[in-house]
Amino acid sequence: MIDQAFLNALKTEMPQLTWQTDVPMSRYTTLRVGGPADCLAEPGSSDELGTLLELAGRYRVPVTVIGNGSNLLVRDGGIRGLVIRFGRAFSACEAAGETIAAQSGILLSDLSQQAQNAGLSGLEFASGIPGTLGGAVVMNAGAYGGEIAQVIESAEVLSEGRIITVDHDALELSYRHSRMQRTGELVLSARFRLSKDDPAAIRERMADLRIRRQEKQPLNLPSAGSFFKRPAGAYAAQLIDEAGLKGCRMGGAMVSEKHAGFLVNVGNATAADFLMLMRQVQETVYKNSGFELEPEVRIIGEDA
Repeated sequence: MIDQAFLNALKTEMPQLTWQTDVPMSRYTTLRVGGPADCLAEPGSSDELGTLLELAGRYRVPVTVIGNGSNLLVRDGGIRGLVIRFGRAFSACEAAGETIAAQSGILLSDLSQQAQNAGLSGLEFASGIPGTLGGAVVMNAGAYGGEIAQVIESAEVLSEGRIITVDHDALELSYRHSRMQRTGELVLSARFRLSKDDPAAIRERMADLRIRRQEKQPLNLPSAGSFFKRPAGAYAAQLIDEAGLKGCRMGGAMVSEKHAGFLVNVGNATAADFLMLMRQVQETVYKNSGFELEPEVRIIGEDA
């Protein structure tokens, strides 16, 4: 149970803040599973974020930060403390010359559309990724041969109470990794260096990627995208398929029959179902091929 004194402080010191208690995280994850968060807040500005973090520190309330919840598995017991969600209030975007800058709460689909409108190429790969910019930078998200590391110029992060600018090299970007995973810094915004191109040509490439996704991915069912990281020298989906695991099911969680790299919610799944299925996939793939699969999704919270 969250400290009532902290909640009272939210009411008195941050009257404009949007927040709620005992919030089912299934509402805020694309897998549609997850137990309750003690408190979930959506700050509307960097100043509000700073005050919120100061209050959390003052009352020793643990903090978890999420975006669109598209790469997230929250356990059935939920999340203790405060969950901060970056949403539409943190989604400003501006293009200038061959750069585009945006806040961390913007959806990648919206960011790539803004780039296309400005005649800037380089973010087409991100047009179908269902996450927000902040999470994409933290995990160096990518698809179809593109990734954040190829186009990002710098990021503004909140580091020990100060907003600092971190350039490309200092972000320590590698496959599904960044320095923020090590430091816990919060990404507030990012700037990308793109290239000028015909908006119609960019739109055509985005449309082609959309068709490829529709043909190959189970977009009609709740998922977290690719559930496992690509192991060195192999592809997770191929290993899972070769192990005969397509359609393998634990409760309401199933290995997609359309794309073996996706674990999907086929109805009333729990986080425990997904965790059991994940372990089954890992064990079977290892026995079949010798490859150890590591989850790409971020697994947080407590068991029920």
